[in-house]
Amino acid sequence: MTNTTEQLTTRCCIAGGGPAGVVLGFLLARAGVDTIVLEKHGDFLRDFRGDTIHPSTLEVMHELGLLDEFLKRPHQEYREIALNFGGTTLRIGDFSHLPTHSKFVALMPQWDFLNFMTERARQFPAFRICMQHEVTDLLVENGRVTGVKGNTPDGPFEVRADLTIGADGRHSVVREKAGLQIDELGAPIDVLWMRLSRRTDDPEITLGHIQPGKMMVTINRGDYWQCAWIIPKGAHEEVRRNGLPAFREAITSLAPFLADRVAELRDWEDIKLLTVLVDRLREWFRPGLLCIGDCAHAMSPVGGVGINLAIQDAVAAANILSEPLSRADFAIEHLRAVQRRREFPTRITQAFQIQAHNRVVNPVLKNQLDFTKLPLPLRLLRDHPIFRRIPARVIGMGFRPEHVKSRRA
Repeated sequence: MTNTTEQLTTRCCIAGGGPAGVVLGFLLARAGVDTIVLEKHGDFLRDFRGDTIHPSTLEVMHELGLLDEFLKRPHQEYREIALNFGGTTLRIGDFSHLPTHSKFVALMPQWDFLNFMTERARQFPAFRICMQHEVTDLLVENGRVTGVKGNTPDGPFEVRADLTIGADGRHSVVREKAGLQIDELGAPIDVLWMRLSRRTDDPEITLGHIQPGKMMVTINRGDYWQCAWIIPKGAHEEVRRNGLPAFREAITSLAPFLADRVAELRDWEDIKLLTVLVDRLREWFRPGLLCIGDCAHAMSPVGGVGINLAIQDAVAAANILSEPLSRADFAIEHLRAVQRRREFPTRITQAFQIQAHNRVVNPVLKNQLDFTKLPLPLRLLRDHPIFRRIPARVIGMGFRPEHVKSRRA
């Protein structure tokens, strides 16, 4: 018995149902461009993904007329950012002065965000999303990408498209099969993700906890903390060899308010490793293909900006491509224009992240910082509240926030 290959045809095929892929699919379908989004999983329910929706993304939701409805979904709001440095709690970011309608970071499970956007996208006849469609290769004719092929539980499939978008993340099959050159920028850290229950009397806004040799981020998710324990690159096995009791003790020493619940980490299955990569493509495109989001530029978790940078890529791509795609006369210059538009904010954001790795994170983990006095930048943020607008602007909006210019069909 032979499997029949499922054959699909569309104007734009998007490989990857993450934030970049789903938002771009929404925007293109809204503009009347026939679009298929391919997602390899059967749902969006994966933990420890980027759950921060920054003011730049919330502004896009406002421009689409979706903000009020979106914020009815359960979420938490960070209107400022604080960290605990050597026992001193400092407010370091104030979002209240941003020129946006929502002056806060919304915390929402990524699956809720993706479900919301796909539900709204389905109102457009031009939108289709195919779950459990895993892309394994590209279709190429005469040097031009003409679509993708892959597998489903029911057999193989092919999608033929005028334009293929790679939005399948930092371990992208699309960019691998396209043979695009990657510049590895390096990252000296990895992250251990876990969740611990939250009490009503826990601190509200403390995001980072820093002590000599140790660093952790705690993100308020309502009834639990999403925790990121920062470790030197490749140190995961050493942490495991030291044993779970030692790991629980380290958490307690850094964030004492968690002492009565670290036992919730029953075994290492409760702790997930995120291997941190920072890289970017030299060229984001080839004939018939464009890469966006983590597929084009993997980001560090520093600042939590990866999801929002990916969504900004999607907005820029829709602004530039929706009209040429609707006329079926787009050229490689349109793809190059997307990279030109988004390469500057990508480069400068990654430069800031690398500086944070080298000047803060790595010295903390190697116990090379002097914790007897606050570093000058933290003293300025503590003593002069106006300076708190700077990290809020960088984290909340980025270096080139995009606005919806693509028209609704």
